[in-house]
Amino acid sequence: MPEVITRFLQRWAVTTVAVLVADWLLDGIHHRTLGSLLAASALLGFLNAFVRPLLLMVSLPLLLWSLGLFVLVINALLLLLVGGVLQPGFTVDGFGSAFLGGMVVSLVSLIVNAFLGSGPAVKVSRGPSRRRNRGSTTPNDGGGPIIDV
Repeated sequence: MPEVITRFLQRWAVTTVAVLVADWLLDGIHHRTLGSLLAASALLGFLNAFVRPLLLMVSLPLLLWSLGLFVLVINALLLLLVGGVLQPGFTVDGFGSAFLGGMVVSLVSLIVNAFLGSGPAVKVSRGPSRRRNRGSTTPNDGGGPIIDV
């Protein structure tokens, strides 16, 4: 299976688990069937990929003023939108439930992605050797560590 599809399915599964945990922990978030849970996590993933960056840019002054805490409001609004679109299969009772649910989904996703090792990749490696080959014409760049993010 291509890596792109594997990564998509893994992110979808992580989001599904995170939404399920939010449903289990909070009284204000409900799903009726497995299909509605999968649809909710797919729609939430789509909104997070395409709509969330636009909302972050539009609300940049509020994000700076609130030191980034306005992201929690954006997460809540997206979860509330998912609940409104997929009703009655997936429901979010109100903004308070959406706010707490967004926090739970974010934390669970962070923990599961850290456990799976699918977060942002940081690779630290040594550069070229400090010794120059006698026949080499390339300059010595010091051989310090290279951080590739």
